[in-house]
Amino acid sequence: MAKLILILGDQLSPALASLRQWQQGDVIVLAEVQAEAGYVRHHQHKIVLIFSAMRHFANSLREQGMQVKYFQYKERIASLYEAVASTLSQQPELTEVLLTEAAEYRLAQEISAWPTLLKRPVTVLPDDRFIASTDMFRRWADGRSQFRMEYFYREMRRYTGLLMNGNEPEGGKWNYDHDNRQSCPAHLVFPKPEPVAADAITAEVIQLVQQEFSGNIGDAGTFCLAVTGKDARAVFLDFVTHQLPLFGQYQDAMQLDQPFLFHSISAMYLNIGLLDVRWMCQKVEQAYREGKVPLNAAEGFIRQLIGWREYVRGLYWLLMPDYKTHNYFAAERALPAYYWHGNTSMRCMQQAISHTIKHAYSHHIQRLMITGNFALLAGLSVAEMNEWYLAVYADAFEWVQLPNTSGMALFADGGVLASKPYAASGNYIQRMSNYCQHCSYQVKKVTGEGACPFNALYWDFLARNEDKLATNARMQLAYQQWRRKPAEAQQAIRDYAKELLIKLEKL
Repeated sequence: MAKLILILGDQLSPALASLRQWQQGDVIVLAEVQAEAGYVRHHQHKIVLIFSAMRHFANSLREQGMQVKYFQYKERIASLYEAVASTLSQQPELTEVLLTEAAEYRLAQEISAWPTLLKRPVTVLPDDRFIASTDMFRRWADGRSQFRMEYFYREMRRYTGLLMNGNEPEGGKWNYDHDNRQSCPAHLVFPKPEPVAADAITAEVIQLVQQEFSGNIGDAGTFCLAVTGKDARAVFLDFVTHQLPLFGQYQDAMQLDQPFLFHSISAMYLNIGLLDVRWMCQKVEQAYREGKVPLNAAEGFIRQLIGWREYVRGLYWLLMPDYKTHNYFAAERALPAYYWHGNTSMRCMQQAISHTIKHAYSHHIQRLMITGNFALLAGLSVAEMNEWYLAVYADAFEWVQLPNTSGMALFADGGVLASKPYAASGNYIQRMSNYCQHCSYQVKKVTGEGACPFNALYWDFLARNEDKLATNARMQLAYQQWRRKPAEAQQAIRDYAKELLIKLEKL
């Protein structure tokens, strides 16, 4: 019996579980649908990346002799269901629908209704591109009163054998994060990822996005990302050679007008299937074994992949749908407009947002400790921040974005994901970057004209949430510092923070 095999836009992997079931006579469906392109106002680069990668992937399947039905955006297909139903009506010999499980909860829920609607069996296969299945994560989580990535990560190291020396971690330690927090010296030279030239397919998609999504953030005309597995692998191997050796050392650093530093931009490729996580980890471990990168760089990068990435995916599926509704600090303040245009006098925010607008990318410390930290301190709407992060980054899909935003950046889950809020004053930003020396605000000043907004907002955040945070063991030092301040100083800080929140749009 012939099958309809549906491939989603983030499943562009030749080894996808559903593709492995392909037989002669089956029809593969890929569709650029309005619902997926428009459920948030995606960055123009994100849409170009996914649509162009889908078209290239469809062509590669055809070259292998597979029959592919492809719906382009201009056909105005409203939803994936419509694409599937339309194909089945035209080809009634297709008696079954087969697909690999969707990565996002909302889509999985939609697909769960398809057997009844389509009056055909719909088989959903596990997505074994991930190392830990959702069942494997549930077994790990069962009976635990607290979830901490570090313990899960150690299990993943043992399970994969990556950077292991028998039963012990390579180098004698599981985690070299403490060695990954240096700021950049002035003389450092930063390699940049090579742009990938647009071919005819990508050029056509760029034109489509410029016409259909002109109001979305970003400029499709500057798109220069990889859209095939071959090019994505080349980009990643270039990173391993030129940036990974110093990634560990400067993983948390930020530098003026340097969006990439020593970071990889591979998450956007990995999350749509152009790269394979096992292959990436093997290449990093190989570079370490050959003496080309230090252990702290190799371990730090592999931890992001088999530790953090797998961990947040497991938590997402364990805790949804309730997880999306969490708002521990009742944060509801509207998002300032500069999150969309970047015009702010706060140089750190201007840098992180301008990089985002230009590249559909900023590295994880900019996301966590600049845009996320500011949202946490100012009490910005959890729902709006989740939508912003999901829209503006090319690597953003809800399974990875939501836990990172709600759990890590905003502490909206009350400590399910992180053991403390990642709240910080301007001192942290000054220590890890050179932004402050180029800013119109004074990082050492807490109140008054020209004071860094992060400072008063940081102390005010602690004060207004003392009932929820004062017993947190990792917050004790901060609260001791706050309580040592004279009452007059505390009141001045809180009054100034109130002023800042009133004029938030003008900062």
